[in-house]
Amino acid sequence: QVQLAESGGGLVQPGGPLRLSCAASGSIFSPNAMGWYRQAPGKERELVATITNFGVTDYADSVKGRFTISRDKNMVYLQMNSLKPGDTAVYYCGFKGFGVPVDYWGQGTQVTVSS
Repeated sequence: QVQLAESGGGLVQPGGPLRLSCAASGSIFSPNAMGWYRQAPGKERELVATITNFGVTDYADSVKGRFTISRDKNMVYLQMNSLKPGDTAVYYCGFKGFGVPVDYWGQGTQVTVSS
């Protein structure tokens, strides 16, 4: 089992920054990918960004140039800049192997972008 603990959500004004953190613990296997996914009310959960334990990253088109994912061993971070109201969602940290769906999820952290 892998446990994920997220932190860093909150309320931010449009155009502002916010940083999310996620710590993975437990039976960490390799290779793996950690990432951020989000779910807005009435919408399906979608990928935001992922990073493998080799440092390979992937981003949703909607966040490219604004969000940056980084990783330090079993910690993953999401630096979100130029936030828009459309970024409002519950953000989940996910942990997975290669080529398979997410195996483990964090509890989620609310991000609200509003003036």
